[in-house]
Amino acid sequence: MQEKIFQDLLIVELASVLAGPAVGMFFAELGARVVKVENAPAGGDMTRHWKLPSEDKNQAHSAYYCSVNWHKEVWMKDLRQDSDQQEVYELIAKADVVISNFKAGAAQKLGMTAEKLMKINPGLIFAHLAGFPEGDPRLAFDLVLQAEAGFLYMSGEPDRQPSKMPVALIDLLAAHQLKEGILIGLLQRAKTGRGGVVEASLYEAALSALANQATNYLMAGHIPRRMGSLHPNIAPYGEMFLTADDKEVVLAVGTDKQFAALCNILDLNHLPDHALFKTNENRVQHRRALANILAPAIQKWKQDILLQKLAEGGVPIGRVRDLQQVFEDPEAQAMILEEKMPDGSTSRRVKTVAFEYRPA
Repeated sequence: MQEKIFQDLLIVELASVLAGPAVGMFFAELGARVVKVENAPAGGDMTRHWKLPSEDKNQAHSAYYCSVNWHKEVWMKDLRQDSDQQEVYELIAKADVVISNFKAGAAQKLGMTAEKLMKINPGLIFAHLAGFPEGDPRLAFDLVLQAEAGFLYMSGEPDRQPSKMPVALIDLLAAHQLKEGILIGLLQRAKTGRGGVVEASLYEAALSALANQATNYLMAGHIPRRMGSLHPNIAPYGEMFLTADDKEVVLAVGTDKQFAALCNILDLNHLPDHALFKTNENRVQHRRALANILAPAIQKWKQDILLQKLAEGGVPIGRVRDLQQVFEDPEAQAMILEEKMPDGSTSRRVKTVAFEYRPA
């Protein structure tokens, strides 16, 4: 079964906050034994204390902490103490992977550098996650990275202050980079018998995810401005509309064929041949005028009927939903993992594994 793919792996997680623990949870979901070593003098991973006002103040864990720490064996240790350090060394001697996000100086003081640990275990995959590339001393919280890598500048509504993304997306992107590096390391070890070091940084992960926005700049000199949900290259894509029952929908029309189908369903058959809207380039240039025409036509429809008709016509459209509505879906419910915590409470979070693997 998919859940047992990594059942023979031992992962030691010397990481805290979000990105590193997300990598550890990925392996836990796929059957690995994951031992999370937390800083006992500090009360453990700092995210244990990142609680919402509505959360139980007496619990030893926050919902945030639970989001990426499912099915892990937690060791509370003080790595400045020889006895605790020795216990962790003995564990690492048997481990397949160590996940670390210590700063260089802290790793040296605690005896948890790649060089030290790979002497203990030459077959180890040592996976280190930094904030910024080596030599840059700045603290790399996700919001800082959103700002430094350009995401914050182009996020939000025009003529307003920038808006950060509502999840720590740079952390999650960096987790994927580190995870992929670990998988390559394990594959190479299976061929050569030797371990290796995997290094990733949040900054480089953020830059790699700029994708078409980076290419728009690198090839066309285009510096993206805040456009809300709008797409700089496509229209109508990101425009939001109200339906007859006062529910929000968003269009993601990417081709002339989809635009013609949209117009046919909305009884606006004159638009595809209109000089202002005939091509995607025209529609991007005149997107506000187009939205003003589409809005009253869409508002004649109830949301569920409109979605059904546009889906049948091959037109991409989405409902703007809150998380209660999202998790009413059976598909979303199937992604929920539950776990009993040491205090007897039940924690819930979404899987990090969002794929299915079936042997041939």
